[in-house]
Amino acid sequence: MISLETPRKFTGLVAQAHQVAAQMFRPISRKYDRAEHAEPKELLMLASLLDGVNAGGGGGGAGAAGAGRERTSDTGENRNGSNLSTVLGIIELCWGDVGLLLGMPRQGLGNSAIAAVANDEQLARFKGRWAAMAITEPGTGSDSANIRTTARLDGDHYVLNGEKIYVTSGARADLVVVWATLDRNVGRAAIKSFVVEKGTPGFELARLEHKLGIRASDTAAFVLKDVRVPKENLLGTPEVNVEKGFAGVMQTFDNTRPLVAGMAVGLTRACLERTRDLLKGAGVEIDYSKPARLQHAAAAEMLRMEADYEAARLLTLQAAWMADNRQPNSLQASMAKAKAGRTCVDVALKCVELCGVAGYSEDELLEKWARDAKILDIFEGTQQIQLLIIARRLLGKSSAELK
Repeated sequence: MISLETPRKFTGLVAQAHQVAAQMFRPISRKYDRAEHAEPKELLMLASLLDGVNAGGGGGGAGAAGAGRERTSDTGENRNGSNLSTVLGIIELCWGDVGLLLGMPRQGLGNSAIAAVANDEQLARFKGRWAAMAITEPGTGSDSANIRTTARLDGDHYVLNGEKIYVTSGARADLVVVWATLDRNVGRAAIKSFVVEKGTPGFELARLEHKLGIRASDTAAFVLKDVRVPKENLLGTPEVNVEKGFAGVMQTFDNTRPLVAGMAVGLTRACLERTRDLLKGAGVEIDYSKPARLQHAAAAEMLRMEADYEAARLLTLQAAWMADNRQPNSLQASMAKAKAGRTCVDVALKCVELCGVAGYSEDELLEKWARDAKILDIFEGTQQIQLLIIARRLLGKSSAELK
């Protein structure tokens, strides 16, 4: 049974992550928001420290690289493992700055994808390297099954051709996990993921995107022209199983969606805490012993937002805990992502509104957080896609039956 308290063995990790967020991320947050595409050099030492924690068995670390499927024996006991510890760390770091967390070396979502589906040999070979994840294509955004990038087996290599856009940390990462189809005629069952080394001939960086938020993190577009990838870099099985369908590569989302939900939870908490302080300075205090209808309108809004925040936080912890305990969590991962993403956007915008001039100006980070929030409701599956997945799971419908 999941506990609603932070496991005692993770309290040190949470405290350290919060210290990093408060003392390192917050002070440079505005600097790298303004200096888009500038690489935050301050993160290099932090990433090295996290590598040391992970190597020493620190329980997964605070970045996205910590999450993955459990490989330990199933004893039937409650397990608080790497997925939960990683989400807890991410919540704290994104209380500091989402873009800086995403721009931290060797802690990318591609690393979580590798951890989710790689075999032991691949885990050892790619250990310690920074991996981005390339799924989205022009004309293929929310529908990942509609991928047009192709992979053709040629001897000991797969030859990849296509185009990828909105690749988080794509320019700075060492590896890119590329989703491609082995056979367009088969449909989603032929979608596989391949680890492509940076510098591979034909793998060309097309551009860096200018963005609304998370400007500390680079977002890249790539063109793939006859990119030769060793067979050993295919994640998962090479067989195309029509009956199993899309399940193989979709395992990745079961791990990464709780992480993105954790990012949203951390940012939501930052907005609420700062708004509470600013309202208190203006003479508006929340009285938790009184009904919302008997309080200042701003206090009533805060009570509503705090309730949404708690719901998002608990759904996120549940999805991560289920992954640690080998329980199917596709439904819960989508529920957490949908709730946390939508809550983050709603709360961030409402906090800007409640704080007036302070919320809208660059004197406070609230306006930046409102811009950062939107991506958390989009990437790793949009709000609409999450609701569609949830409906299919609850109603027992296939993707063909419920579109």
